[in-house]
Amino acid sequence: MNKIASLALLLALTLAGCGADKKENAEAGPTAESKAAGAEAVSGEAADVVTLSPAEQQAAGLKTARLADRPMGAGLAVTGTLDVPPESAVRITAPLGGFVENTELLQGSRVRKGEVLAIIRNPEFVTLQQDYLETRARLDYARTELARQKELYEQEVAPQKNYQRAQADYQALQVQTNAQAARLRLAGLPVGGRIVTTATLRAPRAGFVRTVNVTVGQAVTATDALFEIVDPEHLHVELTVFERDVARVQHGQLIRFTLASDSTSSRRERTARVYLVGKAIGEDRTVRVHGHLDQENDPALLPGLYVRAMIETGRTQAHTLPDAALVRFEGKNYAFAVEAPGRYRLVPVTLGRSEDNFTEVTLPEGVPVTTTFVTDGAYSLLAKMKNAEEEE
Repeated sequence: MNKIASLALLLALTLAGCGADKKENAEAGPTAESKAAGAEAVSGEAADVVTLSPAEQQAAGLKTARLADRPMGAGLAVTGTLDVPPESAVRITAPLGGFVENTELLQGSRVRKGEVLAIIRNPEFVTLQQDYLETRARLDYARTELARQKELYEQEVAPQKNYQRAQADYQALQVQTNAQAARLRLAGLPVGGRIVTTATLRAPRAGFVRTVNVTVGQAVTATDALFEIVDPEHLHVELTVFERDVARVQHGQLIRFTLASDSTSSRRERTARVYLVGKAIGEDRTVRVHGHLDQENDPALLPGLYVRAMIETGRTQAHTLPDAALVRFEGKNYAFAVEAPGRYRLVPVTLGRSEDNFTEVTLPEGVPVTTTFVTDGAYSLLAKMKNAEEEE
């Protein structure tokens, strides 16, 4: 009996010891993992730092350089639009009005000179052609009568006044016939031949259709502008300059402009020259400045586009970086500074003037102008930084 009691006591002590070991191990496990995670957090890189291995640097094709001092144009920052001269914009009307029977034009369509724009139907067209044909018939008779009276007068059979009357009738009918023919041509109707009830509107010049103001079946008058055609071959920039700055603008000054619709990454600078400075001040106290483009055959330029421009009135030195060194992230502009071989930090910068693929930059306080920046491959670093954030 004593042996059995001893064995039971020994078994109870053994089980109690095993339970205590499991409890200690369970408490120690999470503590060790937390310490390891804390160590990784302490040793991890900052959110604005990218680290590349030598192999990654070579694959990215990174290039670095310091800020470059370059002479850049200083002047007036203005806005404006692209426009065409008056002779390059044409409004098409139906001279005699009527109903639009057919048109296939769409806004933005390209048209050739003489191309059919619309078919206009008007019952008055019949009357016009009838009057012309009747007048022409009377003219033929008057021509015959004039020849007969001339012969009688020359033979002294009929008095001179009969010949003069026949000559006046013929000339009057001739004028009337020419006027009616001109009216038919103006309306787009055939002169002579069979009578038709429709007239054809044709493009007076080549260009693009800027506006379409009609639909099939619509009644139009002679004053309604049915279409507007614009020839963009001779675009110019129309800039708005405040009156206090007009004295600084001179003929021949360089204009650098970009399209307001361009994104920062695809921004392309174009140039023009001041051609004419307006002499009248508008109600908003501004003056119009007209500039001729240095390169007109640019398919991206269309009449009506808004532009941001700089009228160059002088040149000054500026700290610049290549446009390829600048990246845009979360609505702000940055450049990657080289902290050490393979280690790059994202630095916010303020942009200024742009010229010849270089942009003026202002560095934040604490960042010296002697800092080396990544000038090629900056967006590759930005992509790696974003991927690292997503993985976390």
